[in-house]
Amino acid sequence: MSIFWALLRRELSAFFFSLTGYIIIAAITLLTGYSFAVLVQNLGTDPVTMPVTELFYQSYYFWLILLLVTPVITMRLFALEKASGTFETLMTAPVGDTQVVVAKFAAALIFYMVAWLPLLACLFLVQHFAQQNNALDAGTVGGMFLGILLTGGLFLAVGCFASSLTRSQMAAAIISFAGGVGLFSLAFLARGIPASDAGQPVALTYFNLFDQVDDFARGVVDTRTVIFYLTVTFLFLFLTLRVVESRRWK
Repeated sequence: MSIFWALLRRELSAFFFSLTGYIIIAAITLLTGYSFAVLVQNLGTDPVTMPVTELFYQSYYFWLILLLVTPVITMRLFALEKASGTFETLMTAPVGDTQVVVAKFAAALIFYMVAWLPLLACLFLVQHFAQQNNALDAGTVGGMFLGILLTGGLFLAVGCFASSLTRSQMAAAIISFAGGVGLFSLAFLARGIPASDAGQPVALTYFNLFDQVDDFARGVVDTRTVIFYLTVTFLFLFLTLRVVESRRWK
């Protein structure tokens, strides 16, 4: 366990002691702040019954941030190590492949969640200026951050897998972005075909990410949705592990 914590600290240091990490946090804060400025302007002075967290998800700013930021966070995890030659040194150290993969993913997820913390300030401002008395309701805020955690974990796992495939950070970012766009397209397809439609496969309904995050924003947590996110996330982490392990056969 001490080895894992050492790896985790190493990866977190790469995020929080670099200019790139703070540029990512600044970009998320800027886009989040702008999205809430637009929401407040559109709301005017009339109170609304819909939680502001749900309004934020429906604005597509969340998805823009998710699609653009997760590839940037994950592109360096394995690709930079391979390009700089430190990957082989790390792999010859007394550490397990699973520990390396989990530590890199956990560090990316922690950094990703820290970058979203300014969102709380936006909720305070919306509650004050838009008469949103339920903006900071524990259920809606908790559901919102659970949705951010689960969707972020899924897209970061895709990014980890992409980074493990190549030595080029740019190529890793492009592959990760393409994978995110693929998930986004499946969500559009799942939303476009009603669940009651006989032509829609049952599995496709689970990829309706839009309705799922709307539920999280309202504070509604469906265990089936949680299991789906965790399953697909673990699938991509398993694929990443297999790629890392494949170095033994080269």
